[in-house]
Amino acid sequence: QVQLVESGGGLVQPGGSLRLSCAVSGSLFRFHDMGWYRQAPGKQRELVARISSGGSTNYADSVKGRFTISRDNTKNTVYLQMNPLKPEDTAVYYCNAPLPQGGRFSWGQGTQVTVSS
Repeated sequence: QVQLVESGGGLVQPGGSLRLSCAVSGSLFRFHDMGWYRQAPGKQRELVARISSGGSTNYADSVKGRFTISRDNTKNTVYLQMNPLKPEDTAVYYCNAPLPQGGRFSWGQGTQVTVSS
């Protein structure tokens, strides 16, 4: 069973940066597209960045030009570099393998990102 463990969140001032990590268990990581999602209070979870198994990337308009998704298949890890952060980026961030109906795997605990002065 694949497990997803997100880390790297925290409290940061507007304009600051954070780098999130998601460790993925299992030997088939390199074959899956991966994505970073976020869920703000009172809102639905949304996909903000996606990276294919071959390394192609896509971003939601709200984060394009500020966030960068990457992956290291030797470490079974996907990253999200976020800079510069805005208060509206405040949310719990999750990773998963995207499917039209949501994520392929059971969701991890997520990592809280709070952008506030």
